[in-house]
Amino acid sequence: MRYRLTSTDGLQQHELRSGVQLVVGRAPSSDIAIFDGTVSRRHAELQVDDSGLRVRDLGSSNGTFHNGERIENGEPVTLAPGDTITFGKVGFRVQPVGPVNVHSPSGGFASPSESTSNGHHRPSATIVRQLPVRDSQNALAALGTSDPRISTAPNAAATLGEDKSEQKLATLLEVSKGLGKSVDIDALLEKIVRYAYQILEVDRVAILLCENGSELTPKIARDKRGSDQPRAVPQSIARKVVEDKVAILSDNAGEDSRFGGQSILMQQIRSAICCPLVGSEDRVLGVLYVDNVTTTHRFSEHDLEYLIAFAGIAAAGIENQQYAQRIQKEMLARENLTRYFAPQVAERIASSREAARLGGDKRPVAVLFSDIRGFTPMAESMNPDDMASLLSEYFTEMVECVFRHDGTLDKFMGDAVMAQWGAPIAIGNEADRALMAAMDMMRGLKKLNAKWKTEGRPQLQHGIAVNFGEAFAGNIGSERRLEFTVIGDTVNTAYRLCSAAEGGQILLTEETKEALTSPPRLKACPPMELKGKSQPIPVYCVVL
Repeated sequence: MRYRLTSTDGLQQHELRSGVQLVVGRAPSSDIAIFDGTVSRRHAELQVDDSGLRVRDLGSSNGTFHNGERIENGEPVTLAPGDTITFGKVGFRVQPVGPVNVHSPSGGFASPSESTSNGHHRPSATIVRQLPVRDSQNALAALGTSDPRISTAPNAAATLGEDKSEQKLATLLEVSKGLGKSVDIDALLEKIVRYAYQILEVDRVAILLCENGSELTPKIARDKRGSDQPRAVPQSIARKVVEDKVAILSDNAGEDSRFGGQSILMQQIRSAICCPLVGSEDRVLGVLYVDNVTTTHRFSEHDLEYLIAFAGIAAAGIENQQYAQRIQKEMLARENLTRYFAPQVAERIASSREAARLGGDKRPVAVLFSDIRGFTPMAESMNPDDMASLLSEYFTEMVECVFRHDGTLDKFMGDAVMAQWGAPIAIGNEADRALMAAMDMMRGLKKLNAKWKTEGRPQLQHGIAVNFGEAFAGNIGSERRLEFTVIGDTVNTAYRLCSAAEGGQILLTEETKEALTSPPRLKACPPMELKGKSQPIPVYCVVL
């Protein structure tokens, strides 16, 4: 006869294996671990054989009691079904267990004892079953049959098994609908855990997701009361599931030589199922893990099939959420890009792997500066709101001119605008585009002035300079704030040349003139002395 100990509060169950001495105690390495302060580290010893079940106290501090009477140290006492055995203050009732079949490692069923290579029989204390993860349709189809343990019973029990299978299939349908309504990944994981408790009797559910390539990161772990469960998922099992893409059922993981990790022994895991969460293109997203610490041989092969199907649905939900989050991030990134880049340039940056790095490097660029002439004294006489409104209209028009010619808005500097062409993506003819934008900016300001004149508002004039040459392009700033910009002598020259430009004048360097493929009408200006230049530089003015 086989026996089971069930705690009086119903929270713990332990099946007692025949032919093995089992130590009861508070130590994690105990065969039957009872984490209670009244239980000694090595409290008592249980043994089941042909003569029945016996218990012996091992010199515990708080004693072992049989039906309320303390057992003398070292004296074995025979227990009968229905008896109460108390370790310290933790009571258990002895229950008989009928013979059942267990799974063999090869996939069929084995009797409670199996033959070893030398012909002797050993108890089947631990059986591990693993199945390759198939597609969700096959897993669901497998659930169309009733639990194999039930199907061999009388017709009434078989009917009950079929009803339970239909109920599980209906639950999976509801799961599929429910997971599709989650608004973010965290809410989705919470739902997956709740559904897992609905479909299986388990003590804990945990989900780990693959991040940074293949590293498994714990995302959620809950016990049946809904509390956070700090116990670690055995890495030995999780790694095998991910590497081999198999679902694993262990009836007693702590005693299986293939899963001999200390975390399994320390946590007293009795039975566990671990399934990979496989997304599209056969990519493992993570693992879904359930375990039981109170009883052995709890999970059946039907449970394994069922969890595989459930994991397939959960993986689809997780992958959809990851895609949704990725799309949302990309949309936000594209929205931010359109603030500084022309729409078509922003689109190319977003879809270009090379541009996505946005690393620092030297490259040829065309740099444009425009600066309003006499704006500071004008602003002193204006109402702040009027000044802000005037600048907003001016900047809006200037940025449109830059974007119209595929430029990048680098920054606003007071009443000045800095733009550049060539970084982070070179389109071609950067000097031509920059000069066309400058001429467009002059025409745009002329239209604004005509409009402002009818409204009785001040008129503006600005000077513009364009330079072409090599500059450093990349993210510049601190750890707290970075911005993509261009720096170097090419930029400095353009800035200083802009300071020399008169209102309504576009100046450009000789390097810019040489880079133009379709130059407009230009007029040579006297060479200019600029700060940082040892010799006056040739300068040209656009004839408008």
